[in-house]
Amino acid sequence: GSPIPPEERRLRDKKHLDDITAARLPPLHHSPAKLLSIEESIAIQIQQKEAYEEMQAKLAAQKLAERLNIKMLRFEPEGDASMQYREVQDED
Repeated sequence: GSPIPPEERRLRDKKHLDDITAARLPPLHHSPAKLLSIEESIAIQIQQKEAYEEMQAKLAAQKLAERLNIKMLRFEPEGDASMQYREVQDED
């Protein structure tokens, strides 16, 4: 047996699967698993925990506002809306 190039072997294996089954593997939506160092893993876990807690706080604030019938409006003291009231015009 002479060695078969990887591309040809992959095509041959795919054709063999097509011949013996109609089942298809689902498309890979995410990158394959990779090995992380402990430091990288801890950093990712801390980041995910912070994002989760922030989401929980927003959800809790939204539920509380709905329960108390409070309208949450956006406040922008440096925005254009606040400057409209501060414009001083001479009436002369």
